[in-house]
Amino acid sequence: MEKDPQRFQEIIEEIRTAEGVLWAFPLFSLLVSSQYKRFIELIRERNAVGAFQSRYAAVLSTSINFYDKTAHGYIRAISEDLGMKYLGFYSANMNDLMKAGERGRLELFAEQLVDITNRAAARMYNPLNHRPVSLPLQPAKRPVSIAGKKIVVLTDVQPHQRHLQAMINRFTDSMDGEIAVYNLYDLDVKGSCLGCLRCGFEYRCAYTGKDGFTDFYNSKVKTTDVIVIAGAVVDRQLSWKWRQFFDGSFFNCHTLSLVGKQIAFLVSGPLSQLPELRQVYEDWMEIQQCNLVGFVSDEADCAGALEESLDTLAARLIRLADSCYVRPQTFLGKAGMKIFRDDIWGGLRIVFRADHKSYRRLGLYDFPQRRVGRRILVRLGWFITGLSGIRKRFPGLIMAQTVLPFQKVLRQA
Repeated sequence: MEKDPQRFQEIIEEIRTAEGVLWAFPLFSLLVSSQYKRFIELIRERNAVGAFQSRYAAVLSTSINFYDKTAHGYIRAISEDLGMKYLGFYSANMNDLMKAGERGRLELFAEQLVDITNRAAARMYNPLNHRPVSLPLQPAKRPVSIAGKKIVVLTDVQPHQRHLQAMINRFTDSMDGEIAVYNLYDLDVKGSCLGCLRCGFEYRCAYTGKDGFTDFYNSKVKTTDVIVIAGAVVDRQLSWKWRQFFDGSFFNCHTLSLVGKQIAFLVSGPLSQLPELRQVYEDWMEIQQCNLVGFVSDEADCAGALEESLDTLAARLIRLADSCYVRPQTFLGKAGMKIFRDDIWGGLRIVFRADHKSYRRLGLYDFPQRRVGRRILVRLGWFITGLSGIRKRFPGLIMAQTVLPFQKVLRQA
């Protein structure tokens, strides 16, 4: 569609004559694929917004329900930005169509979409208002030593994105040492992820030998201590080029490839108004078991405030890299990983053999039913606390008994 403007225009004219649009997609890396993202960007680039205005919009996605919420939120926000009337979403597990109950639920969803009494939901996402800080930025006064750490800045900055380039320049200036800066547009990438799953057996991408992406990721990304991701907001997320990067990294399948690294984001755009942009990357970094140090955007009150934020970010990255600190996972990281753990074990290991081997080696198959000793203790405790004499006294003992195992640790501390 991008290379053939006539084909793109034909699609836009179909939309212009339709009453509604069903955004349908499989999930890729907590969002839509890079190709899908690029189509959305082309809508504004080619002045096709008018074709979508006042049309109804709904979402149909397939996945294993892994962060479908972030993708749905993005598409709803885009629909509202285009002036569409949002009706709702349907999130299907990839095997739901095989189940009679789920087929019935899908039919009910379809009936709601064409019901003339159905009304669009109230707008959830406000229009964006970006007010970047005034340039120029002053050089750093006291650059922090990188102390032998390997630092990489990855960006998709383009010549017209002056604020993003200024942030990158000022950030690298705040560090005393060599920092590698790579522009995604300069990488040897022949195409976006095909979803072919060829990588599932041995992490070998369909593009291996045809472009240089996997070699770049293995040699430059996996081997670094600190990764700084610098991008501008395009349609409420980072650009399709960043989607292509993260989709392309799927040649690692669901195996963790960024464990222990320090990660930071430089964002040109209204980041404070885009909580779901932050959530996509906060969640992804938790699952990867790396340490997300922070975000800095060009929304600062003044140039001095932005300079201070960049200096602080640089210092924190080095300090945390020195200590090898990775903050504990929250529900978002733990729950996301358990979805993959269960599905890889439960059947997807036939396709993702490399994941299965890695999960076994890393001890990610930590199913509670495998803890034989704990199961025996729980059964014994179940029997004892069920005795009438113990059962009456048990509520009064719960708090003290819960703390008791920790007393030795506390005394030693």
